[in-house]
Amino acid sequence: MYSFLTTSPWPDYELIDSGNFQKLERFGRYVLSRPEPQAVWDPHLPASEWQRAHATFTREKGANAATERGSWKLKPGMAEQWVISYERPDGLKLRFRLGLSSFKHVGLFPEQDPNWQFIYEQTQKRRAAKPRVLNMFAYTGAATLAARAAGADVTHLDSVKQVNFWARDNMEASNLDGVRWLVEDAFKYVQREVKRGNKYQGLILDPPAYGRGPNGEKWQLEDQLNEMLKLCRELLDPEDHFYVINLYSIGFSALILDNLMDTIYAPFGKQREIGEIYLQDQGLRKLPLGTFCRFAN
Repeated sequence: MYSFLTTSPWPDYELIDSGNFQKLERFGRYVLSRPEPQAVWDPHLPASEWQRAHATFTREKGANAATERGSWKLKPGMAEQWVISYERPDGLKLRFRLGLSSFKHVGLFPEQDPNWQFIYEQTQKRRAAKPRVLNMFAYTGAATLAARAAGADVTHLDSVKQVNFWARDNMEASNLDGVRWLVEDAFKYVQREVKRGNKYQGLILDPPAYGRGPNGEKWQLEDQLNEMLKLCRELLDPEDHFYVINLYSIGFSALILDNLMDTIYAPFGKQREIGEIYLQDQGLRKLPLGTFCRFAN
């Protein structure tokens, strides 16, 4: 089933406007302006509204558009770190520490809200008393915490040690504990897990277009995704499972992901949901922010 996912109303986050390759967002009480390469249209709101931003990110001249290295211009009173709350009617309650990085990111991808809810709900539905969930390329851990809050035994894997520290801060802010933290190359770790014969009731993948492992291992999405998905198939409990994958690479069509999933996971996700994730601004423009696939039995 092809579908579109977007976040449901959330008091501590909103996409205010988008356009001119920028997006204007509110995280808690702070409004931020950041580059957004897919916002090719004109903004809905006048420039005076964009001047409300407490922090504005400017990319360095000559910087790689994919890495988005640059700097923030802050208004007086703008915090470099702050905490926002996340609560849903299904009982999921989390807190996230946000911060201004030199790569325009703030430590959270709000468009993933529907997947966090899916992970929380599907973890609760597993037949295993304490489902094993593996979250790879896990960043600051929102998906990890959604699974943990539902009672999973979660392994959180990311190749960047500082990011794992950040995820741990989010865990503690959310009054959770018990997550297993790994600073690993995801591809190598999955290979070892397959050899060990381990199985998981939940798999979550959020691979970047490219990246580096802790020992300089190279990750290139188009070169390694096919093999990575084949390996992950061997880790999935055939009788009791859920699965979520997100892809952010611009130009990586949902049709490509659909073909991969149809070829590799045919015995599993017969009722899989696949499509695009977006955020909608106040002008009702839908800002595309990646493709996804998810399924459960």
